[in-house]
Amino acid sequence: MTSFEIQRFDFDESLLNSASTEQRLQNWPVVYVLNRPAQKARGLGRIYIGESRSFRNRMKQHLDGKKEHDLKAVRVVLDDTFNKSVCLDLESFLISLAFGDGRNEVLNRNMGISDADYFGRATYRDTFREIFEELRNEGLFQRSIPEIVNSELFKLSPFKALNNDQAIAVMDILEGLSEDLASDAEPGQFTFVQGSPGTGKTVVAVYLMKLLKDISDFRDGEDIDGDEMFSEFFLEGTRERFKDLKIGIIVPQQALRKSLERVFATTPGLSKTMVLSAFTAADSPEQFDVLIVDEAHRLNQYSAQSVPALTKRFNETNKALFDGQKPHASQLDWLKKKSRHVIMMLDLEQSVRPNDLPQEEFQEILDQTPQSRKYRLHTQMRSLGGEDYIDYVKKVFSKLPPTEKLTFKDYDLEIIDSPSEFVETIKQHDREVGLSRVVAGYAWKWASQKNKSAYDIDLGDGVQIQWNSKVVDWVNSKNAVNEAGSIHTIQGYDLNYAGVIIGRDLQYTPERGLFVDKSQYFDAKGKTNNKMRGQTTTEEDLFKYITNIYTVLLTRGMKGTYLHIVDDGLREYLGRYFSVR
Repeated sequence: MTSFEIQRFDFDESLLNSASTEQRLQNWPVVYVLNRPAQKARGLGRIYIGESRSFRNRMKQHLDGKKEHDLKAVRVVLDDTFNKSVCLDLESFLISLAFGDGRNEVLNRNMGISDADYFGRATYRDTFREIFEELRNEGLFQRSIPEIVNSELFKLSPFKALNNDQAIAVMDILEGLSEDLASDAEPGQFTFVQGSPGTGKTVVAVYLMKLLKDISDFRDGEDIDGDEMFSEFFLEGTRERFKDLKIGIIVPQQALRKSLERVFATTPGLSKTMVLSAFTAADSPEQFDVLIVDEAHRLNQYSAQSVPALTKRFNETNKALFDGQKPHASQLDWLKKKSRHVIMMLDLEQSVRPNDLPQEEFQEILDQTPQSRKYRLHTQMRSLGGEDYIDYVKKVFSKLPPTEKLTFKDYDLEIIDSPSEFVETIKQHDREVGLSRVVAGYAWKWASQKNKSAYDIDLGDGVQIQWNSKVVDWVNSKNAVNEAGSIHTIQGYDLNYAGVIIGRDLQYTPERGLFVDKSQYFDAKGKTNNKMRGQTTTEEDLFKYITNIYTVLLTRGMKGTYLHIVDDGLREYLGRYFSVR
């Protein structure tokens, strides 16, 4: 039986009199929602979600600053069973959904949204969904929870709740930055956040961007809730160190960069101009205070780029930044030169091309970085199979495979031999929960890039599939469920279910074990030699890149992964470790 109620008030001085008539509005933990509807048909409304143990006093504080945001109404969620922990969780839940819904500009700051457990949380979560639906019925939200959680805005939101690993990393990074900003630290101070796929490195990167900007923009006289996790950095004497910081986030992959630009464009305090490539950061006339690098393993070494114009630009950047003294400088060298602090989100096992910065160059800097500036994320946020599943996949695609077959009770994991059943399984999941896609290794030529009627991947059984028709934001494009995405369109993204096609670029025989066939791998930039640095891409290198690719593809699905395997020997080998339908 529902125990909560939602009371509605006009957001004006009469609110204070109304709140004086009920004890719970003066001395009880509550969650409230302030809003103003959109002023134009296609415009955004404004929304602020908060929690307080003294609603009346909190409203008085808000009314003092009312003119700034022109908020019109307030709804307060009351429940006799609420305590501080419940209210903090409900506040976080509604903020994340409000941003993902995209109907309103979310006015909250990131003082500390954390994912803390407490007694009875699972039961309260059912109540939270009821509260959301009631607020949605009143027009504060537009989309359903399943629609929101599948959205780009939700998945890349700066209002994500941090788990314990992430919260510790963010806290320590802020403390280190605070110390360095108070000193005359030279450019190129490094901090590393490492973690396997799904541990939330991008969450930390985006959260840090919003938090740093909120501290930087904080003004005297604004309210600070001392109970919030990062409130100490907003206090006088500390916040001045972060004032007017020049910050940016580097995203090497074009697809993910464009997605983050759209997210930042709708986030108060952030701007899409803060989302940069390594080229745009290096070419900036300004020095940066902080650059955060997502998917840092995709930064490029000195090498031929995807088009000749970018290769020319690479040379020109090296010449401009280093006066011709460092002609073979990498993009990592650029960022070290351009920013006082460089915070790297890194997974060395996700490098997939020869022009990615070599692991040994990252390792050299890692070895020189103090342990206090290195953090590892362990908690698996994406896959319901958990960290055990991620480790299992890595071992399966290594030269030292698992000694026993494992199953993961909360995670769907199967090889499907029938091509038509494989494709239909993904489409069925997409109809049921959305965001289910077929992805594949680069084991087929991209004929449809020039001939729109051509099919690229022919699996037999009447199943013919084109590669992704869009490079940018393919995951959310209209026809994506009928196409196959490559590593370059899916790395950094989450899916509900992934259907992974493994082509003949990866094979197996009892005599050779796992091996790659270069002639069946069609990513030209994925197997070329780096002539600009005199580096040869060996078969061992190619094995690392291709197995890294398949490991990334098999760790995209949150709820499950299905495989279709072309090579007979590889299908037999993988059948030892994955169930076969």
